[in-house]
Amino acid sequence: MTELLSNHLAGRWQAGRGHGSPLFDPVLGHELVRVDAEGLDLAEGFAFARDTGGAALRAMRYGERAAMLSAALKVMQGRRAHYEEIAIANSGTVKNDTAVDVDGGLFTLGQYAKWGAALGDARFLRDGDAVRLGKEPLFQSQHLQVPTRGVALFINAFNFPSWGLWEKAAPALLSGVPVIVKPATATAWLTQQMVKDVIDAGVLPPGALSIVCGSAKGLLDQLRPFDVLSFTGSAATAAVIRSHPAVAERSVRVNIEADSLNSALLLPDAEPGSPAFDLLVREVVREMTVKSGQKCTAIRRIFVPEALYGAAAEALGARLAKTTVGNPRNETVRMGALVNREQFDNVKAGIAQLREQADVLHDGSAAPLVDADPAVAACLGPVLLGTGRRDVDGAAAVHDVEVFGPVATLVPYRSLAQAHALVQRGQGSLVSSLYGDDAQALAATAVELAACNGRVHVVTPDVAQAHTGHGNVMPHSLHGGPGRAGGGEELGGLRALNFYHRRAAVQASEAVLAKI
Repeated sequence: MTELLSNHLAGRWQAGRGHGSPLFDPVLGHELVRVDAEGLDLAEGFAFARDTGGAALRAMRYGERAAMLSAALKVMQGRRAHYEEIAIANSGTVKNDTAVDVDGGLFTLGQYAKWGAALGDARFLRDGDAVRLGKEPLFQSQHLQVPTRGVALFINAFNFPSWGLWEKAAPALLSGVPVIVKPATATAWLTQQMVKDVIDAGVLPPGALSIVCGSAKGLLDQLRPFDVLSFTGSAATAAVIRSHPAVAERSVRVNIEADSLNSALLLPDAEPGSPAFDLLVREVVREMTVKSGQKCTAIRRIFVPEALYGAAAEALGARLAKTTVGNPRNETVRMGALVNREQFDNVKAGIAQLREQADVLHDGSAAPLVDADPAVAACLGPVLLGTGRRDVDGAAAVHDVEVFGPVATLVPYRSLAQAHALVQRGQGSLVSSLYGDDAQALAATAVELAACNGRVHVVTPDVAQAHTGHGNVMPHSLHGGPGRAGGGEELGGLRALNFYHRRAAVQASEAVLAKI
């Protein structure tokens, strides 16, 4: 039997009592390890994190906790090669895609360590200046942000086992809030290994970081009023979480990142072969193929002027045709696997749904795989669909169905106003990217689409080499989105700390406020 990964709860490593759920290599089909949480005393684990881990973290100042993050970063930097091996085996990603996850997580952790160091010896955060409560300045109100006296529970998605952990854990730990992470079962190995390395190195106080691998059963039942919950996953699961008594009755603060039909929009001033046109083509292909399209920020809908639809379809198809798919261990392969055969079947079913209202412009699903058996490997070449010969306004599936894989749909528009309306039919997205060379039109469109996106990424020829990418989530900027995308907010620099703090107004004399 393969190795059973341990959980870390109540300050000690613990094995589940069941046989465990197997994790597989999505290319070769081999069983790698197993995870199991059966029989764990969750109440004990949550209490230990709150009481022991929370107290130890709150006793530290922001600068001290920032130094703790730096120490954790150094531990993991020394283990990067091992993390890459795990990611290739368990997620089926090529090296460049592995770097997006592993290096992205470590970069975010390091960035919060730097920002935290600048907060120095503070124990809480001031929220604005004190204000008078009367005509005289004798009695005033000062708003403060103090660390919440609970735990932060993370229920994470399968696509980013490294970044998904550290982009949440970094601001939580910096805030002084202990973390319990439940990684998605399919790719839990990398998360567990990183947590194990950090805990075994002794750079965090006991109870500051815990991990439960396997079933999430019972985790939400343990949440109390001062705890916080962050979930990344499907809208269906998010709906269950929102209705759970922990949220509905005990008012546990919740942050959700769910489905998102992100867009790329080429403005009318572009021409075939122009820099803006080429930038759109390059970015769309990158977003369709990085991590096999398994990114919550990946481009799903591409909007181009009606007159450019044919040229865009041809340019995208030609570039997608160069994508080699298969075993990520082969250096000629540019795109690896979907996370497992179940996800492979889900993507195929999603494509079938879209094909009811769109035509196939490029079908990479039939291309031969490199060093992989198509009967075993969860590999699927990129598929581009289009609505050019269909009823664009009536193609509801394009705006309603998110296919979480290397799939996108090209949609023509007649006017910029129609393009804005089509983007908004996504009902709330994490990100839309704009391409063009007219600064005024781009600025106006960015403001117009800001209400339905968490982030608007504007790409012009002058930033061709400098922009950070449509789908790359930088810790400096907000990550989240309204409506269908979950309505949550993460990152955004030190704004991320707000989720892990409680705001209170202290009303007192000037003398008392001066002592705070």
